[in-house]
Amino acid sequence: MFDKITIIGCGLIGSSLLRIIDKKNLSKQINVFDKSKEVSEFIKNNFKVKVFNDVADSVSGSDLVIISSPLSSYKEILLSIKSTLKKDVILTDTGSAKKEINKIINNFNLDQVHWISSHPIAGTEFSGPESGFAELFKDRWCILSSENQKKTQKFNLLKKFWEALGSKVKFMSFDDHDYVLSITSHLPHAIAYSIIRTVIKNEDKFKEEIIQYSASGLRDFTRIAASDPTMWRDIFIDNDENIIKILDNFSENLEEIKKAIKSKNKDKLNSIFSSTRKLRKEIIKAGQETDKPNFGRK
Repeated sequence: MFDKITIIGCGLIGSSLLRIIDKKNLSKQINVFDKSKEVSEFIKNNFKVKVFNDVADSVSGSDLVIISSPLSSYKEILLSIKSTLKKDVILTDTGSAKKEINKIINNFNLDQVHWISSHPIAGTEFSGPESGFAELFKDRWCILSSENQKKTQKFNLLKKFWEALGSKVKFMSFDDHDYVLSITSHLPHAIAYSIIRTVIKNEDKFKEEIIQYSASGLRDFTRIAASDPTMWRDIFIDNDENIIKILDNFSENLEEIKKAIKSKNKDKLNSIFSSTRKLRKEIIKAGQETDKPNFGRK
C-alpha cells in the first residue's frame, strides 16, 4: 500500500500500528522515531524496522507519516520535520483532540503536505510499547477529519489504510469531532479521575474493604482512571472549551440527583434512573458493547 511509513511515537497506539502494518505487509519499509531511549531500544530488540535517533531523518522519503505522541509534542515535532517531509506526503496523527492541533498545523503552511487527521477510537488503560497488539484497531471506529481533503485520492488512500487495519472509518469536521469526543470519551475520563480521587481521600480506615469489595462500578472507573496521565492532560487542555461545557452540564445533572435524594423524592429518582437505561441498549445495538453479563468483558 505504501513504500515507506514513519511512525513518530511508539507507545500503545504507535507500537500497535507498527505490529499490524508489519503483519499485513502494508509498507515496504517502516521507520520509527521515539524520543525515549528505552522505547527505541525496545523497538530495536523486538521488531525488524528502522529506528532513528533524529525525527527529521525518520520522515525523509516517507509516503505516510503518523504522529502518535502526546498532543503537547506536536509543535516541536512539526518544527523538526517540516523541511524534510516528502512532497505529497500524507501527514496524519492519532490524537483525541483536533481543533487546536489543526490550527497549529495550518500555521506551518505545509502547502505540499496532505494533512488528514485520524483518531482511532481504540485503546486500553496500559501504555508503553510492550502494551501494543496488532488487533487493537479491529472493528473499532477511526474518525478522519480534514478541511479540504475529503474527496481527494489521498483521503481515500488513508481511509483504505485504516480499513486494512480492521477499522471502520467515518468522516467528521474538526469541531464535530471534538464535541462528540468530549461527551463519549473526555467526560467519562474526567469523572473517573474525580471518583478515584474521592476514593483515595476517604480510604484510610477502610482501604482493604474498599479494594476487596470493589464491584464492577468502581472497578471499571479504576480502569479508566489508570490511563496515561500525560496524554489525558494534553487532551483536557486542547479540548478545554467543550470539556468545560460538558462538565457544567454534568454538574447540573448531579445537583438534580442530590436534591432528589435530599428530599427523598422517589418519583424523581425513579424517573432519572429509568431514563438512562435506553442508551445502554442503543450502545449494544450499535455494536459498541455486548449484552453479556459483566458488560461483556472477559
